[in-house]
Amino acid sequence: MSLLQIGAVLIIVLFVLLGSGLWVAISLLATGYVALAVFTSTPPQLVLGSSVWGSISTWSLAPLPLFIWMGEILFHSRLSEDMFAGLAPWLGRLPGRLLHVNVVGSGLFAAVSGSSAATCATIGRMSYPELTERGYYDRMIIGTLAGSGTLGLLIPPSIMLIVYGISAQVSIARLFMAGILPGVLLILMFMSYVIIWSLLNPSHAPAAEPATSLGEKLRGSTRLLSVFALIILVIGSIYAGLATPTESAAFGVAGALVLSALTRALTWTSFRDSLTSATRTSCMIGFILAGASVLTAAMGYTGLPSALAQAIVSLHLPMYGLLAALMLLFLVLGCFLDGISVVVLTTSVVLPMVQAAGIDLLWFGIFLVIAVEMAQITPPVGFNLFVLQGLTGRDSLTIARAAIPFFLILLAAAAIITVFPMIATWLPRMMSHA
Repeated sequence: MSLLQIGAVLIIVLFVLLGSGLWVAISLLATGYVALAVFTSTPPQLVLGSSVWGSISTWSLAPLPLFIWMGEILFHSRLSEDMFAGLAPWLGRLPGRLLHVNVVGSGLFAAVSGSSAATCATIGRMSYPELTERGYYDRMIIGTLAGSGTLGLLIPPSIMLIVYGISAQVSIARLFMAGILPGVLLILMFMSYVIIWSLLNPSHAPAAEPATSLGEKLRGSTRLLSVFALIILVIGSIYAGLATPTESAAFGVAGALVLSALTRALTWTSFRDSLTSATRTSCMIGFILAGASVLTAAMGYTGLPSALAQAIVSLHLPMYGLLAALMLLFLVLGCFLDGISVVVLTTSVVLPMVQAAGIDLLWFGIFLVIAVEMAQITPPVGFNLFVLQGLTGRDSLTIARAAIPFFLILLAAAAIITVFPMIATWLPRMMSHA
């Protein structure tokens, strides 16, 4: 059986299992087991044990539950209300109104967490109940959360940029600088889409928020000071070289607890509820990662990722054709691999051809991360889809349909930075000349 046929069979198996109502993690694990047992000579039990253990015991995942807990503290205390109340007066009069809170809030939290899953989970926990109660269109609430949640991969500190920097031997500090302007570009594009959609669909917009004076807006903004203090604590500790991402996540949890206590919002009940919710969310994400790791290992043993990359090499495409083919490759792989696995599995084959085409590896890192962002909201293994499925109770295909416009926006952003690469390279160049 050819590799193309093997890939088709595995995709069918995965869709059948997901459609049968099995848990996502079990479906991923079972598909990986079938791939190993049927299409390779590798003992599935050995791969299953090592992959599952390796996926949940790696130190690089340690910041994730801490950042999720920090988000739960924000949700279970007045800090989440402060963030919502501080942003709402400034954004509530724009077309789309408080839907923009999802976009801007995700951008702010992405600057703290470095994780798409943590950003999506935290902002979703904070805003979804509030916007649903106010009568906002459900599909747009979910779509803005799914799309904006991907900002955690691009806006520094980004775990994905760290992984790419290690794989490509590119300065992580310069990658962080390169991710800032594309991140801002995506925020503006998401907000522009929300405005256009709202103007075209006035029947789906709830009643306008009450008008507020400039003084009221400024007074409301003081409620954001605690959130900004938390962001400065987390990001400042990293850029000052005082802490690793894991340590800064611990600082974030401690800072959130202190701020909650100072505002008298921290109670034993809120502490217990935040810890319980963070444990549930972290376990859900960890279980899915374990299943994805088995499928990732199985794909490596079948040789599908390297075969796809080698097929692209054999085409001898020009630069733009090569980038288009690589984007398609990353999107296909992202349909059934997690983002970190896509980067790790393909960089050894892809980077030499990228360098041979004269493409800047620093710029290519941003291009790759945007492609992985798109995979985060692509079924059947789009990770943000699973996070929102747990938060909203909607099925993953419903969430994927809501995320389609934001997928297209991410594709447009990739095209824009391809035509105007200085969007990604200008800040790092300025930093090197400073």
